[in-house]
Amino acid sequence: MVSEGLLVKYAHITAVVSGYWFISILTVFVNKALLSSNTVNLDAPLFVTWYQCVVSSAICFALNRLSKLFPQQVSFPNGSPFDPKVVKDVLPLAILFTAMIAFNNLCLKYVDVSFYYIGRSLTTVFNVVLTYVILHQKTSYQTVICCSIIVSGFWLGVDQESVAGSLSILGTLFGVLGSLSLSLYSIYTKRVLPLVDQQIWLLSYYNNVYSMFLFLPLIAINQEIPVIMRYEKLFDLWFWFLMSIGGLCGFAIGFFTALQIKVTSALTHNISGTAKACAQTVIATFWYNEMRSGLWWLSNWVVLAGSAAYARVKQKEMEKEFSLKDSPIVFHAVHGNFSGSKMQEILVSRGKSLELLSPDPNTGKVLASLKLSRNMRSLADWAVRWNTSTHTSSDEHSRTPSSTCRRNRTAGLSMSTNWTT
Repeated sequence: MVSEGLLVKYAHITAVVSGYWFISILTVFVNKALLSSNTVNLDAPLFVTWYQCVVSSAICFALNRLSKLFPQQVSFPNGSPFDPKVVKDVLPLAILFTAMIAFNNLCLKYVDVSFYYIGRSLTTVFNVVLTYVILHQKTSYQTVICCSIIVSGFWLGVDQESVAGSLSILGTLFGVLGSLSLSLYSIYTKRVLPLVDQQIWLLSYYNNVYSMFLFLPLIAINQEIPVIMRYEKLFDLWFWFLMSIGGLCGFAIGFFTALQIKVTSALTHNISGTAKACAQTVIATFWYNEMRSGLWWLSNWVVLAGSAAYARVKQKEMEKEFSLKDSPIVFHAVHGNFSGSKMQEILVSRGKSLELLSPDPNTGKVLASLKLSRNMRSLADWAVRWNTSTHTSSDEHSRTPSSTCRRNRTAGLSMSTNWTT
């Protein structure tokens, strides 16, 4: 029977994931209405995106002030976006953030919501490529296969969108650029986060404030100022209400993303995002009464399958990497003489490794530490009458002793021998 505490935890996780799905899908539909619907009918996508940054910055600023006035009720990291050191550290990342949200909204302006996921499906592929190019981290062949599946699904989706007569080359290009900028942003975020004490909300605050200023010249270059000035609904309260809703959604999606990662994991967040994209595509086809071919649906499933397989591959790689890390906890310890010298030594098992410690007999401090093996499940000492050395018997996983290792009748292993890894 499931305990009450566990049920509460499951209910909390379900509520957070459901909230992320709802806000994420709502944000896409609200942005689509702001960017290309007849209700708003404003051809100024960068201005719309700029205003969303203004709303997010205002919320973060208010939370920052409230946390100082009511520290017990409101929690928000302290920091100023106008600190010269902060500007120097974060501004390059803010440029990528600006490009990311601009390209995403431009993609959404020109493509259908149902095609939006396919248009931006190359993020995973760019992540793998740029991680190798920038961070020099090699990837497995399983990951390459997953990326190939995603690319094939992307091309099939583009082909079927062209067959249906609804393909926007410009929107697809913006989608690819959005995927590229998102991948770059994710990689450089890892470098910048330590500079802001790993405070995600503080980094979000800085990014939105800097984007407010970065968007201004872009709005002018895109010749949106005359369009805004001639807009007949510029002083309509309903227009600004919809714009504010879009800004609130933009802030809320950042909140629920961080919350979902906190209550689950980054990998689970990626899987949740993939499943959400599938639901979003289905909802969009019904909402806009779109008729799609079987091959078009196949392209979505191919991309989803490739993304899900990639998530599974990364999960297994993370588990393998974690299993190879040494634990700081000592599970078993045996004292004796293992290396042939007269000094008493301590053999410790940390669960995933076996370590030989040589303490100073006068001070008790460890003079030397030698790692002998990995993946030791158990450790026990034993002795034989014809040998004065201390021996151990062990249950060892996926490691084998070398040919120089001496065995006796009880299958114990002399720890004065070499081990292969």
